[in-house]
Amino acid sequence: MRLSDFDYDLPPELIARRPAEPRDSSRLLVLRRDSGAVEHRFFRDIAGYLRPSDLLVINTTRVVPARLLGRKKGTGGEAEIFLLRRIGGDTWSCLVRPGRRLQPGAEVEIGGGRLAARILQRQDQGRRLVEFRHDGDFFGALDEVGHVPLPPYIARPDGPGDRQRYQTVYAGEPGAVAAPTAGLHFTPELLAAIRGGGVEIANVLLHVGWGTFKAVAAADIRQHRMDEEYYRIDAATAKLLDKAKADGRRIVAVGTTTTRALESYGATGKNEDWTGIFIHPPYRFRLVDVLITNFHLPKSTLLMLVSAFAGVEKVRNAYAEAVRERYRFYSYGDAMLIN
Repeated sequence: MRLSDFDYDLPPELIARRPAEPRDSSRLLVLRRDSGAVEHRFFRDIAGYLRPSDLLVINTTRVVPARLLGRKKGTGGEAEIFLLRRIGGDTWSCLVRPGRRLQPGAEVEIGGGRLAARILQRQDQGRRLVEFRHDGDFFGALDEVGHVPLPPYIARPDGPGDRQRYQTVYAGEPGAVAAPTAGLHFTPELLAAIRGGGVEIANVLLHVGWGTFKAVAAADIRQHRMDEEYYRIDAATAKLLDKAKADGRRIVAVGTTTTRALESYGATGKNEDWTGIFIHPPYRFRLVDVLITNFHLPKSTLLMLVSAFAGVEKVRNAYAEAVRERYRFYSYGDAMLIN
């Protein structure tokens, strides 16, 4: 398919720059895959669309404060380091700015020296291999001096509230540099109500990478290559997934990140791996029967995944309806349920 098939017009004022409060007060557009029919609800109503036999699957990754602001040692010049992927120990693949001044051997002090970074080598696509030095736990140091990696379209500095709000209520293992945003709408009370209705909830892990925002440059989308992301599905969840499929029960994925983890497992049988799965039309879903997701950027791989699930034309019509009804878009925006 062509990249232009996934374009649409969005008024800038519909880009959500702040989250809805409380979390489950965001709006919910319900799209039926069979007919393309649309309903307008609030996220707190989602339990009414789930069946007692459903298996709801969530991604328990935790966003790390991956944006680091510091000073270049020796010159005092401003420097920015953005964590992308942990290579091993305290060594990460990063984006840096200004790139021309942060060459191998350069050192950056962050948070008054709470963290120190040394550029080890250049990598492809403008990245750098960076080694960090710190006292105590690395993630503890990050929590002290790092900034929340809000997506660039939010177009504002992160604030104290983003530390809690750009994180799901069930976040666990740190490692993501972007939030699994479909999960941001859930509250502990809503999850308890869903469990009380008989729905089982299972956990997977996929550490969301910066590649989730990577623009698709190829006119023929089949030429695009995804950045790899680490996923893990433990034995208990694998058993639940296998049993749900055997029993003909619906597997409900919370978000595109959960979907990529599930479909990677379904395609390879591997419980743990790095996945570069690129889901776009046409695609046969192996595990996911229902999808909860947000509204995604034009021409993005996330929109392509959703279009593969529900159909390009149905998604295009649903997005046009969401624009007409003034839904809020992107990471801090409203949600869709596709069943």
